[in-house]
Amino acid sequence: MPTLDVAAIRKDFPILSRKVHGQDLVYLDNAATSQTPLAVIEAITHYYSYYNANIHRGVHSLSQEATDAYEQARIKVQKHFNAVHAYEVILTAGTTHSINIVASGFEALLKAGDELLVSALEHHSNIVPWQMAAEKTGAVLKVIPMLIDGTLDMAAFHAMISPATKLVFCNHVSNALGTVNPIQEIIGAAHAVGAAVLIDGAQAAPHIQADVQALDVDFYVVSAHKICGPTGVGMLYGKEKWLEKLPPYQGGGEMIATVSFEKTTYAGLPHKFEAGTPNISGGIAFGAALDYMHSIGFDKIAAYEQELLVYATKALLGIEGLEIYGTAAEKTAVVSFNIKGLHPYDIGSILDQMGIAVRTGHHCAQPIMDYYSIPGTVRASFSFYNTFEEIDRLVAGVQKAKDMLC
Repeated sequence: MPTLDVAAIRKDFPILSRKVHGQDLVYLDNAATSQTPLAVIEAITHYYSYYNANIHRGVHSLSQEATDAYEQARIKVQKHFNAVHAYEVILTAGTTHSINIVASGFEALLKAGDELLVSALEHHSNIVPWQMAAEKTGAVLKVIPMLIDGTLDMAAFHAMISPATKLVFCNHVSNALGTVNPIQEIIGAAHAVGAAVLIDGAQAAPHIQADVQALDVDFYVVSAHKICGPTGVGMLYGKEKWLEKLPPYQGGGEMIATVSFEKTTYAGLPHKFEAGTPNISGGIAFGAALDYMHSIGFDKIAAYEQELLVYATKALLGIEGLEIYGTAAEKTAVVSFNIKGLHPYDIGSILDQMGIAVRTGHHCAQPIMDYYSIPGTVRASFSFYNTFEEIDRLVAGVQKAKDMLC
């Protein structure tokens, strides 16, 4: 039985009442971006309607109100992820921006022959910045291999890691397959050889409330738009000792202490990494999104989404010729699949005509697709506002697409 009052929750999301191609929308592309509840939309509207002003720089009332609201949002993020200090939370443009801050900073810390370990399950945003850093420094990028079920080869990982390893980076949850990675084991092994760890939590954040102190992770990154927040804002958590070591990523206003033509000194944390005017309304709305999800309860959300995952997996496997990629015992609410002989794009296009939104393609994870020797998958990803009836519509739609294309 459902653990949430989904009918009531759906009323909080205006977009869920619209039609696409004359059909009631079934939104199953939550791994790409979640939908936005009224509470978050209203937080953005309220900012622009009543106290729109730049922050940290003004003595007038609007600036003070905006600054207070923005910094309160930072504290909400700090508490949600259980960071020791609010200044260990850098508000960024999103996961990609956060990773690039760390990768750019590590260019000053790496030398030729140092080793970087990346998992085979990564999104491109946690691959390309490190390739760029390796090219600039002479560091060596090594890949932790994956297994056929979509899990990491942990025996290979333990054989690879060594005192030459300076940083390990992997996702908490695979965006393409839904696999939950054993990050506690990875963090412990990395720290045993003196290496730091960056965890991409973008796909985990909607389903798992990560505790950065319990994990003892060095860096953890997320995007607000995966957790009912707006686009263009996210978080870089870093342990204070690491954030102090890294040089600034960008120069400009806000990130300085003093400026002269002879020398500039930099601001302390978190402003050292927050050059220029930030996405003020987005930061405030990020806090509102966390408030909204906490009002429902992360444990309840996770339990319900697992019910959706189990139901969808069983129902889809009833379609002859359908293969699911990523069958790890620990998964979040993602099902990536293909039907033998059919291109995922064709299936997705037919589903769209039925009002069903899924993602098709390589999901910014081309190495995973190369491993399976496929061009991409159809990916259905679920959130707490989805229903079992919507999954029934998905299954019926996939069967219809198969009948039309075969």
